[in-house]
Amino acid sequence: MNRSLVAAVAESCYPRRAIRAVEPVTTGGRRETAVVRFDGHGPLVVQLSTDIEAVETEAALVEAVRARTSVPAPAITATGTREGTAYLVSEHWPGEDLHETFAASAPATQRAVAAQFGRYLGELHAAFAFDGCGELSAETAPSNGDRLAASGTDCRRWLVGYGRRAVDRLPAEFDSHRGRLGDCLDAAPADTATPTLFPWDLRPGNALVDSGAVSAVVDWERPMAAPPALALAKVEYLVADWYVDDPAPLRRAVRDGYGAVRPTPAVGPHHRVAAIAASAVDSRGAVTNPGYPERDRAASVAFHRAALTAALPD
Repeated sequence: MNRSLVAAVAESCYPRRAIRAVEPVTTGGRRETAVVRFDGHGPLVVQLSTDIEAVETEAALVEAVRARTSVPAPAITATGTREGTAYLVSEHWPGEDLHETFAASAPATQRAVAAQFGRYLGELHAAFAFDGCGELSAETAPSNGDRLAASGTDCRRWLVGYGRRAVDRLPAEFDSHRGRLGDCLDAAPADTATPTLFPWDLRPGNALVDSGAVSAVVDWERPMAAPPALALAKVEYLVADWYVDDPAPLRRAVRDGYGAVRPTPAVGPHHRVAAIAASAVDSRGAVTNPGYPERDRAASVAFHRAALTAALPD
């Protein structure tokens, strides 16, 4: 963590406030992140990045999410570059890490939180529509008042490619599945649904909870546009399957929350395969660890293998 750079960025936001502490955040994310606390002022979150375009795209997305939906996304207060490094500064909202509390919560609380995630996803899908699928960019957006545009056009081709890249990243323990997973993706039909926002990391690990309800959703990095069924499949996996032995009630809650906002898309095997494969390995190539307390690597591999097996058509 470049503490001096984080402090310099924070001081530029509140130049007349003394910094009391710079607290690195070590969980998740590809960026260096720290909470900066001041004397006589609320804290800020400072993130350092190598990609100013990605920072500006995230800032544009968060601004739009806050304007168009009720999703509690902390405001981004500053972006820029300093000493050759891009930075993003956002509000710091209080709350407990939902990843650490969700598994032990009462079933009624779990269902209520799952429904919140479903409703948030429904709102995001109702608020954003794109001409194609792919990564979003604020740099290439058309001058029509919308600051975000998708990089691609053919959604079926994009989805198959997204899923195949995820399958290719899976470690050797998945080799026996690889052929069937690829066949499932290649058999994907054309998707006529309008592409919507794909918040690919919408999960308890990127949420705070207060009094049993989600109080903040953070980390909107590198957003994409995709068929709505892919996003629903991924949220179901990361919210329901990830934390409990019987995910069926939480899946229903996610769908009930989504359905309260807009019609629920039909999720096919190819959506589930792409969503699960993309969730099974992180950006550094390591197998992800479901649950809390988190499973070890061997148990995590078994978990993801079982989920992929169940997703494949008979």
